Amino acid sequence: MVEPALRIPAPVNVVRPNTYVDSVALMRVSGALTALPRVEAASLVMGTPANRRILADAGLLGDEGSRARPNDLLIGLRCAPDAVDEILAELDRLLRQSWSDPTSEPAASDGEPPRSLAGVSDGARLALVSTPGPYAAAEALKALRRGMHVFVFSDNVPVEEEVLLKTEAHARGLLVMGPDCGTAVLDGVPLGFANAVRHGRIGLIGASGTGLQQVSTLLHSYGAGVSQVIGVGGRDLSARVGGTSMLDALDLLAADPGTDTIVLVSKPPAPDVARTVLARAAGTGKPVVAAFLGADAEETPGVRMARTLRGAAEAAVGVRRESTTGNAPAPGTLTQGIELDVGRTWLRALYAGGTFAYEARQFLVGRDVAAGPGPGVPGSPPRLPSRHCVLDLGDDVFTAGRPHPMIEPAVRTPWLAAALRDPSTAVVVVDIVLGHGGADDPAGAVARVVAAELAALRTAGEQPPAVLGFVVGTPDDPQDLNAQVQALREAGVTVLDSSTTVAESVADILTTIDGGAR
Repeated sequence: MVEPALRIPAPVNVVRPNTYVDSVALMRVSGALTALPRVEAASLVMGTPANRRILADAGLLGDEGSRARPNDLLIGLRCAPDAVDEILAELDRLLRQSWSDPTSEPAASDGEPPRSLAGVSDGARLALVSTPGPYAAAEALKALRRGMHVFVFSDNVPVEEEVLLKTEAHARGLLVMGPDCGTAVLDGVPLGFANAVRHGRIGLIGASGTGLQQVSTLLHSYGAGVSQVIGVGGRDLSARVGGTSMLDALDLLAADPGTDTIVLVSKPPAPDVARTVLARAAGTGKPVVAAFLGADAEETPGVRMARTLRGAAEAAVGVRRESTTGNAPAPGTLTQGIELDVGRTWLRALYAGGTFAYEARQFLVGRDVAAGPGPGVPGSPPRLPSRHCVLDLGDDVFTAGRPHPMIEPAVRTPWLAAALRDPSTAVVVVDIVLGHGGADDPAGAVARVVAAELAALRTAGEQPPAVLGFVVGTPDDPQDLNAQVQALREAGVTVLDSSTTVAESVADILTTIDGGAR
């Protein structure tokens, strides 16, 4: 008997010509529409070629959408046909809300806000660029030529344009943060995704947004604070870009009287770039800690190398493991408190933060670990590979046509449900990232799924998999750190103090499983 082919509803596209919407607003509205009762999937993007390809891969591009231009708003829906008008009405309401936030403070001026850099006063020192990638470099270049530092939130900017921008900025004594820069805290002002951290005398520079968030919040928990948090974009330490922004940021913090210690955070840089950056760091005359995750960087006098994010924070303040405010057990003891089912084998680490996934893989060297999903088709339920997997659910392969899980936590819930229902899953890992720019209740979506799935397994007489998690945040973040942690614990998640502690504990559990202690 031949199995019937999986049928996916045809997508509905609506194109709104010459309508620009900020990328963060697009992700938030997409998430809100996806949560509507008769909506299977919804995505709002600008009609660039790259975005049209993403929608096509997600099964959300039709004939009308394929004709969208880069300055058009492209809406992709998979929904009940008679629900389209209702969805578009809700879309308009959400867009009006995003354009005119009723909770925001009144503008200082009675006039209209400037619609281009030409209308910005000469006293402005920083420009935040969040336009479609093909236009971001042009706007950033205008800002540089007006004497402004630039934070480029936009992604899909060609690397050649990144090099051009950073060369121009360096020549002008300015700084380009990005492209695809997710985090910064400059003179106490958060940009992108950032936490409410205490002011202090430790300066952070990173090619990793979530890495910077983890280190800055750990510093806060240790009683320390930050002078500046400077993101430089994920490609800055590549061979093509050469670390230009990290080098310039090092010079700025070296000259900053409010910074006593400097911490560098990155995934593995190009070896030559790492040597150049570490040599510059050693020349600052200030203590420097470098956490180049997974890199085999040479020891450099004057720079302390840290293998993990937690290690970088600890080194910056000189704390010992047992003096942290977290409640994590020492590595090697976690498995004593967790019952592991004899029939369960695989790790399912489902991260919203890509750097956390990278850090976790350091502890799993020598194991067969998948970094991508199992085979599937757009619109089908998640399929997990038949081996360990450490997934970055913020990667384009998972967010095609959908918002990032840090903005819309429901993006992760199908994967979490699939992992908990899989009888071969031994341990599940989740991260929760709080702060400005993030979801209002990121732990809530995770907690509801975990509680329901664990209860169903216990009712069926089965031993559930272990669920480990950590929360990146501070008590001053808008989401309420304590409430987020409590929600996870009540659902059955073992909440530890950091991404590093979770990764150590996962490695410990897998060693126990491999050793036959199941």
